Amino acid sequence: MHLIPRLALAAACWIACGSASTGEPAATTTRIPVYSLDGPLTESGVVESSLVDGPPDDQRPVTHFDLIRSLSRAAKDAEVKGVAVHADNAEMNFAQLQEIRRRLLDIRKAGKDVWFYTENLTNATALIGSTANHFALLPAAEIDFHGIHAESMYFKELLDKAGVRAEVIHIGDYKSFGEEFWRTGPSDEARQQEEALVGSVFDQIVADVTSARNLPVEHVLAVINDGTTDAAGIVAAGLADRLMHRTDFVKQLRETYGEEADFDNAYQMPESDGPSLGNLLGLLKLGSGNDTNTGHRRDFVAVVAMEGDITDESVGTVRSQILALLKEPKAKALVLRIDSPGGSALASEVLWEATDEWKTSGKPLVASMGGTAASGGYYIACGANRIFAEPGTITGSIGVVGMKFVFDAALAKLGIHTHSVSRGRLAGWSSPTRGYTPEEREIVRESMRKTYAMFKQRVSDGRGKSLRQDLEALAGGRVYTGAQALQFGLVDEIGGLRESVHHASTLAGLDKPDIKLLPQPQSPLERFLDPTSLPDDGEIIRTKATDGFARGLLATLRGNPMAGLLPGRAWAAVGRVLHRIQAFQQSRVLLLGPDIDLR
Repeated sequence: MHLIPRLALAAACWIACGSASTGEPAATTTRIPVYSLDGPLTESGVVESSLVDGPPDDQRPVTHFDLIRSLSRAAKDAEVKGVAVHADNAEMNFAQLQEIRRRLLDIRKAGKDVWFYTENLTNATALIGSTANHFALLPAAEIDFHGIHAESMYFKELLDKAGVRAEVIHIGDYKSFGEEFWRTGPSDEARQQEEALVGSVFDQIVADVTSARNLPVEHVLAVINDGTTDAAGIVAAGLADRLMHRTDFVKQLRETYGEEADFDNAYQMPESDGPSLGNLLGLLKLGSGNDTNTGHRRDFVAVVAMEGDITDESVGTVRSQILALLKEPKAKALVLRIDSPGGSALASEVLWEATDEWKTSGKPLVASMGGTAASGGYYIACGANRIFAEPGTITGSIGVVGMKFVFDAALAKLGIHTHSVSRGRLAGWSSPTRGYTPEEREIVRESMRKTYAMFKQRVSDGRGKSLRQDLEALAGGRVYTGAQALQFGLVDEIGGLRESVHHASTLAGLDKPDIKLLPQPQSPLERFLDPTSLPDDGEIIRTKATDGFARGLLATLRGNPMAGLLPGRAWAAVGRVLHRIQAFQQSRVLLLGPDIDLR
């Protein structure tokens, strides 16, 4: 996400409304924060960068934490009379959109204006824009507010042509991950789950838009299902307030609040500039070490994010940060922010153990679920004192999957033949040149049963009497939205990061604590120059994860000129597939939820 993209509303307001770029800000009692929501919004502040794309960016990424904190402060700041929001290419997940929407409604409830401008009406912009009392749409705006389309790719025939087969073992009838490698379409169980998830999220979108705009449900459904509605029709239907060009929108902002108003495009945001390749002093400072986690003077609530697949590599920083906070006397509570479909069963247990150490210390632990907290993502959440989820969070998927890829036919096509010698009856079970024997398959299945039993035990221990059904009826790989999970007691409360932090503060007996996202986000350049920096967790023995083929292959693919033709969502899907194939090469048992992209 970029707060100041080229030609964005923030820049337009900065120029047209007369804000100074240097010197002290003009004395004013009218402040209008300006937010340009463009691209994805990271939870952890970690953004992957490839040299194939050019030099790493030296800008610190804006996080969901940053945005929610800024919006929350705007609602309470007496100088803030309203906010201006611009969004065209917003790629936030549904849970992030729902929390942003609630924070904008808080601003409205505080008696302040929400101005919103977009050139594209989508699910995301319709949700955010519905909160505004000044919703302006470009007269020639593209209308893509037509519901949800969830699409899964199945690779069996491609693998067949390549001579590769996937041997998949599931524990749980609804544990559907892996079907894309050995089926050409979803199983009945997977189809049922996807229908239920898409239906629940679609109903939430319609309900959120209709309630904020005070429109009948049937009215909004008619617009969604009418592919001929243009921008003028959207205004006539009450989904937006007026048609305007960007310059006219900015002019109206200036006329409404006057020349003295401060249109602030960095309101309550952290400094975004990091060391640049041309800044020798910045590079020297970076090379001297990172002391971002020391010198805490006031009691604080720590927010630590687990984002992406759960692997040995990804849990390393999260685990180290939690253990380092255990030694910090000013850290009074922990919010574990989770946006993960799961991953390695072993890595999930390793991270769960760190959260258990935190709970054993007597300090509150609150889990805040983002877009996805499924399978391994739920595993690391279930022990928290309280679990918050958005209505559209994808969670559950309590089940286990095991898989290995067999390349014997692929090698034969290349003229490669193998010969092996083993000692030990089961020594060759993991070989990629042959499938499992019936005995080996049963041994793997038994190992997975034990992992599944441990998973259910973690849930039972963590959730206790909160569960409203027998655990086995909720498990088996079944997936839920946050709203559904609340009904079953898998989560405690609907809410986002702000509600989670507030509850953690209450449990810790803190009135107005500092709130800190740790480790502090770094620019891609900082991470490139100092990739090994970890908080001081006091551990003597560490697990060092090595990069697998997935990242290198993605970088190679990006170097192909044809790669630019692929849309961002296709790249994301390719990346997930490659990383998960790599995950199965590193671990025979995974806690992974289904790969469903709801947009």
